[in-house]
Amino acid sequence: MRSKRSSANSRIKLAVVLAALALPGGALADYAYVTNQSSSDLSVVDLDRMVEVGRIAVPGQPAGVAVAPRLGAVFTVSPDAKMLRRFGMPAGAPVAERKLDGGPIGVAVDERRGRVFVSDWYNARVFVIAADGLATLTVLATGSAPAGLALSRDGRWLATADRDANQVSIFDAETLTLRHRVTVGLRPFGLTFSPDGRLFSADVGSNTVTAVDPASGRVLGHVTTRDRPYAVAFASGRGFVTNQYDDSVSVFDARSLAAIAVIDTGEYPEGIDASADGRRIIVANWFSNSLTVIDAESLEIVGEVTTGDGPRAFGRFVSTPPATRQ
Repeated sequence: MRSKRSSANSRIKLAVVLAALALPGGALADYAYVTNQSSSDLSVVDLDRMVEVGRIAVPGQPAGVAVAPRLGAVFTVSPDAKMLRRFGMPAGAPVAERKLDGGPIGVAVDERRGRVFVSDWYNARVFVIAADGLATLTVLATGSAPAGLALSRDGRWLATADRDANQVSIFDAETLTLRHRVTVGLRPFGLTFSPDGRLFSADVGSNTVTAVDPASGRVLGHVTTRDRPYAVAFASGRGFVTNQYDDSVSVFDARSLAAIAVIDTGEYPEGIDASADGRRIIVANWFSNSLTVIDAESLEIVGEVTTGDGPRAFGRFVSTPPATRQ
């Protein structure tokens, strides 16, 4: 795992925890929950107003994040402290936390079954954890250096990006049985399931995105990106890929995989997610300390939001408010 190259030892800005966050505008306003690695906190951003409305302390330089609106929860992983934390939504003080062995980094949530998955970079495994009390339920074996995790929208498949094995592992999410190990591009890191159920890996070592059929384990095709693709999101029938070393997002047709455009972002873009209505793409710029908001149809930048220091937002980080507050 890496340090922010421009300010690895920058001062920690621990924010005051908000007792409650107002929800201006409509009840379905989107919020971004952005893990800031260098300042060890979580930015809460109102994406309707495009403003940060809260900053929550998360010790241990958090990277992984997964929102779970059905559970009214936000989960973060701090690799340095080896801590998994569950926050309520809107976020305040953590409601549960758990120290894990090894090198926890990625996180995904199975809201239907009340389970959290955390990848262990150093030990080629995934922890399966109860979402409520954070007790370990079981452990799954993966390939070397698992990073990104993804759960399919229908809850059928769990996938891991096994970076140093150049593969993805695909599990039956109900039984947790391994179904496939699929060779993709070099050093896959971020994973996403498209709306139609295909699995996409961002292959940082080969500057590609690989599309996989999770049911058969067959590789369906590749997309060429700019330098060091990190993660993928989908909106308006298009795929969007953050390119770390190019300060850009590559856009491709989700069906044909044909290239469409390249959009300039802030410096060193990493985490990427779509708004609930599929009309906007949100990009976390690690070195610019900002979010870039892109109109998914026009491909124009429609906003920039300042965050904490070193936003990673590695995982699913955009959510509508839950029906039930915690």
